[in-house]
Amino acid sequence: MIYYVEDDGGIRQLVVYTLNNSGFEAVGFEDGAALFHALKEKKPELILLDLMLPGEDGNTILKRLRADPQTAGLPVIILTAKNGEYDKVVGLDQGADDYVTKPFGMMELISRIRAVLRRSGGGSTALASSGRIRIGGILLDDEAHEVFVLDKKVDLTLKEYQLLKLLMENKNKVLTRDVILEKVWGYNFDGETRTADVHVRTLRAKLGQEGNLIETVRGVGYRIGATV
Repeated sequence: MIYYVEDDGGIRQLVVYTLNNSGFEAVGFEDGAALFHALKEKKPELILLDLMLPGEDGNTILKRLRADPQTAGLPVIILTAKNGEYDKVVGLDQGADDYVTKPFGMMELISRIRAVLRRSGGGSTALASSGRIRIGGILLDDEAHEVFVLDKKVDLTLKEYQLLKLLMENKNKVLTRDVILEKVWGYNFDGETRTADVHVRTLRAKLGQEGNLIETVRGVGYRIGATV
């Protein structure tokens, strides 16, 4: 199921119609209030979200989704006419999984949706079986969308959380900056590899002494490893 929030009825109907005829099940909503009402009844696999909406705008809706443990992990693709680099960076940093600007082709949108669903559908065996991964003094509880360091809860941004989860799912494996950007920010993110470096640095700081478990492999990328 895909939920699409768009106040323009013509665009909303076209996208929902096309998705329903392309192997997906889709429902449209004109504003955030209707979306959150529907979320109480059923959670979708993915949300398509316009930014310029009546009432709550898309950025506010995205923040609410990411702040709620019940919806924090839902993939969200922003569909918007706002095509500035700043708008895109803000959207991605707030937790969007992809950012598509209008006008867009339906074939491209469907490809983007499938790519995001592929990325969000993965997971380690450890996560699949228990919802938790522990490395050293770090515990990641994916069901609760929480991280604990030495039994104390640590507040992370969505991207920091996704970065930590990616590293922990691939314990002792070196992940290149390009792989990190692809998995955490999406294949079409146009930022420089410095984005990964900055987020690793802030993540280490928030993890305190356990931040040292994240190792820099010079010239390659990062890995996390410790004796469990």
